[in-house]
Order: sequence, then C-alpha cells, then structure tokens
Amino acid sequence: MSDQNQLVTFQLGEELYGVNIMDVKEIVRVQEIRSIPNAPVYVEGIFNLRSEIIPIINLHKRFHLKKAVNSEEDELLSGFIIIDIDGMKLGVIIDRVSRVVTVEKEDIQPPPQMLSGIGAEYIQGVVRQEQGYLIILDIRDLFNPKELQKIADLRR
Repeated sequence: MSDQNQLVTFQLGEELYGVNIMDVKEIVRVQEIRSIPNAPVYVEGIFNLRSEIIPIINLHKRFHLKKAVNSEEDELLSGFIIIDIDGMKLGVIIDRVSRVVTVEKEDIQPPPQMLSGIGAEYIQGVVRQEQGYLIILDIRDLFNPKELQKIADLRR
C-alpha cells in the first residue's frame, strides 16, 4: 500500500478541496444543465455527457458555501468534476479546478474543529499548506444511501 495519495484539487468558495484521483472520472467545462422538478435542493439538474445522464450536485447549496468570485480566466477553469461513487457518476460543480497533487499520508491531519463550511464528517483530513489548508473530501460520505438513491432515481 502506498504512503501517498494523489488528489484532484479544486476551489469551492474560499477553500481548496481535494478528492482522491481514483474517484474522479474527468473534469468537464460548464455545460447546459436541465433542471428537474422535485429534486433535492442541492441537485442543480442533469446533463448529458456522451449520452450518459449525469446528475449535477451543487455543494455550495449542500453546505451553504459562498461561491468564489472568479475573474474571467478563472471562469475558464470552472466546470464540473465527474466523480464515481460505486458505479454511479455524479457531476460536482466547482468554482475552479486547481491541479493534481501528491500528498504523503503522514501529512494528512484530522480536520480542525473550526473548519468552516463542510461538516467534519465529510472530511477525510486536511493538509496544511502555505496558504491555509487543503481539505480532503471523502466523496463516499458526502451522501447517505437514501440521498444516493434519490439522486439515482433522477436519471430515469
């Protein structure tokens, strides 16, 4: 087992987040999203990616985060990251994609109590960086099984 994690990092609001690269299928530019009536509030809608219907999740709404104020060049880096939770693909809206980083497992610390925004139960750990923290999300814990079922039903 490797002592390193490769993470795709991205900005949501003020914070930098990372998810395991193995959970990320791809990063796509903002597409047209079709809204769905009666969807949970944090589901923006669905979009069609190469004839696959992908539900789009808005973590800003899910965790009451402010959207980042993007310059025009940052807008080019915004979009969706397509993640795969046990075979179900979801798109997550991101303010700005950053880069892929390699993190040593020993550098990952438990999340500090005062971390704003996303609840500690969704966070695998944090890595201290010069400009604050990189917050590592556990994408499998972002949604409970009931929520995942609701989201899966939207694709029908």
